[in-house]
Formats: sequence, C-alpha cells, structure tokens
Amino acid sequence: MTVDVEIICIGNELLIGKIENTNAYWLAKQITAIGASVRRITVVQDIVEEIAASINEAVARKPQFIITTGGLGPTFDDKTFQGIAKALNQKLVVNADAFEMVKQKCIEWAEKRRMPAEIEMTPPRVKMAVFPENTEPITNPIGTAPGLQVHVEGVALFALPGVPREMEAIFTQTIVPLIKKSVGAGIFCELSIFIDDIFESRLAPLIDLVMDDNPDIYIKSHALRTERGLELHLTSFSDENKNCSGALEKAAKELTVLIKANGGVVYT
Repeated sequence: MTVDVEIICIGNELLIGKIENTNAYWLAKQITAIGASVRRITVVQDIVEEIAASINEAVARKPQFIITTGGLGPTFDDKTFQGIAKALNQKLVVNADAFEMVKQKCIEWAEKRRMPAEIEMTPPRVKMAVFPENTEPITNPIGTAPGLQVHVEGVALFALPGVPREMEAIFTQTIVPLIKKSVGAGIFCELSIFIDDIFESRLAPLIDLVMDDNPDIYIKSHALRTERGLELHLTSFSDENKNCSGALEKAAKELTVLIKANGGVVYT
C-alpha cells in the first residue's frame, strides 16, 4: 500500500517570492527517499481561514500524513495553531508541556549569552505554547517553538516551524520513524539517462511504450540547462522483495534501444 503525504507551507513570504520554498523541496525529497509518496504541496497565506480550509481539504483526501511548515513563532503573523484550531473546531489553550518547553529554551538561550537566568514569560513567548485542545507538542531540538501533532479522522497531522534547520531536525527526529513504520518494506528507486539529437515530441511515444511494458515505472523527461539534451528520470516505488533497481535498468535498456533506433544519442 502506498503511503501518501501532503505538505502545506504557510507564509505570505512564500507567495510573494521573498523566500524560496526550500522546505517543500527538502521535505519532498526526504519523504520520497524513504518510500512514501508526496501527493500534493499547497502554499497558503498567513490567514487563519486559509490555513483551516487547506487542512480540512487535505484531511478529506485521507493521506496518511499531513505536514505543515511555518507560522509557529511569537509574532502576530504566526497563525498556524489558530488555523489548526479552527479546522478542528477546538479552543486554543496554554499547553502545560509546551509552556515548559518554551520556558526551558528561553532559559538555555539566556544562559548561553550570560544573561540573567530569571526569564519572564512574556505574551509573545507564551503564544508559542498556546495550542489547540487535544493536540500534543513536539520537542524542537534546535529552536524555541515546539511542533504539534494530532490525529484527525485517521490522518496524522504535524505542524513544524518554518525555519529550515528547525523543521529538518523535528522531521528527522520525530516524523521519519513514523513514516518508515507505515511504509514497511517499501522502497523508492531512481535512475537517470541522458539523451540528445531527438525531438521531445518524437520521444514521447517511445516513453509511452516503455511505461506500458513496465507499469510499475514512471518516466519523466527534463530539459537540461544547456541548449541541447534531456534527462530521462525513471522512478519506481516497490516492495523490498522486488528487484527495484533491476526493473529500472531493464526499462532504461529498452528505452535506450528505442531512442537509438530513432536517431537519438544516449549518454551514460
């Protein structure tokens, strides 16, 4: 069974082009590498209603996992928990465990800078511990703002910070083991071949032939950053007992023969 994941990235800065969405790229690559399938990536504004709607729409599609990034900090525009609360029809409350996590991180931050250890839990600091009811905080091993986890109608929902190194740390520490457990023996394999001297329109039916002959393999052509040439990227999700790499090599050989027969050049 394929394990499906949806990613929701939250932040106006992503939609106006101020910040490149490296979190989506990184998460998609990691999730795919461990054998799960990213079915959708959504980007929404820092608007409570938009966040709630995107979560409800994702839950309705029933992926096994939903991962949000961004909007967990202390500033006015960090509204992810508000959006989750609206989506779940839950109240926002100070989560005792999250409060202690935030307080301890503030103390550690002050100690490193030789500042007074007596930390005032100001409203912006408390804000990072205000969670929707019946949700659980996730330890942030690098930053201050905890992540969030909750199960919604059989879907595991996680909210991670937008700061890349914090997001990556929580994902690796907390979510990767859960996805791997769901995936089980499933694996992801990929292989690329590089070609030239053949029109992509002539190539298309050849790809279709090979995919028809190898239904477990997906082939996508990508233009290279040169005037000529294409990369053909072959991918497959497979059970560990199957020879995933061997199947890709077989399909690549079939494709190579067809391309050469049609005047194309294949590079190793």
